[in-house]
Amino acid sequence: MPTLLPRPSILSIEPYVGGESKIPGVNRIIKLSSNEGAFGVPPGAQAAYAKLAAELHRYPDGGSTALRQAIAQRYGLDAERIVCGNGSDELIGHIIMAYGGEGTELVMSAHGFVMYDIAGRYAGCRIIKVPERNLTADVDALLAAVGPRTRLMFLANPNNPTGSILPQSEIERLRAGLREDVLLVLDSAYAEYVTRPDYDPGVALVEAGTNTIMTRTFSKVFGLGGVRLGWTYAPPHITDVLNRVRGPFNVNAPAMAAGIAALAEHGWVERSVAHNSEWRAKLSDGLQAAGITVHPSEGNFILADFGTAERAKGADAALKARGLIVRAMGSYSLPQCLRITIGTAEECSMVLDALTGFMRGTA
Repeated sequence: MPTLLPRPSILSIEPYVGGESKIPGVNRIIKLSSNEGAFGVPPGAQAAYAKLAAELHRYPDGGSTALRQAIAQRYGLDAERIVCGNGSDELIGHIIMAYGGEGTELVMSAHGFVMYDIAGRYAGCRIIKVPERNLTADVDALLAAVGPRTRLMFLANPNNPTGSILPQSEIERLRAGLREDVLLVLDSAYAEYVTRPDYDPGVALVEAGTNTIMTRTFSKVFGLGGVRLGWTYAPPHITDVLNRVRGPFNVNAPAMAAGIAALAEHGWVERSVAHNSEWRAKLSDGLQAAGITVHPSEGNFILADFGTAERAKGADAALKARGLIVRAMGSYSLPQCLRITIGTAEECSMVLDALTGFMRGTA
């Protein structure tokens, strides 16, 4: 054993493993494992990114000023309350390091996004995972889990990987039931895909108080997972803290340019959301007709439940045999499930055909 050791909580971390992207011996691979946008990168974002190739020797704007203004204009927000980051993961880490740490607790739902757990352990927090009700966050159980040392509560809404969502009334009840010194972090990575008229990704609660923060990403509907671009909307005092701890040039110039262009791409979000709603329903209905349980989802993915881990592994193998990569859910304590990103019409049809054949024993 080496003499120099990290804090014990570091060694309790299971390293994050992203969605698979390769299958040995398969030429055409269709990746539906990371909830990437079905239509790829907006054309305007591609052009904006390429245009900066000759300017890469220049440092980017450390304040992401133009990007924050573009986000604010798109969503009707206050640019001064926005902080941009190298993906929302970076900002989640900063939030936890700033407000958590040794001797504190972070509360999350049992099947919440794994990065809350990883970043929390890195900071030295005790992680409390709260049982869900029908794979949906249970507000009463979350509130009951809060103790004197709780400083952070993370909730993805819609949630990844379950796709479940809490109505606005429940989110408000959750916030009202928390102490003033508990920071509620609403992760709204999939906000654009929600079509419910009463949905609020977190803006109202951020603007109504001092202890709620919303995180967002460009990795999903805007198709920019490869450049790592995310942002937060928070009360001024939290924005001040994040600007103190983030790196001085934490967002690179091509990413900012691509993000601004993606926000301006006419009809991109509307077309993406319409496609997602159509094919999420078609794929869900088709899989259920084949005898597979599909949990309701508000994201750009579905959670398919095969009943047992063995059957889920068999289904995964059947998909890989056709070059289709989805996400196994063992790391989320859901070994009987596969998470399937909503891809193009062709890709969704291929998934449906492969899994129907598997369930019939013909795959």
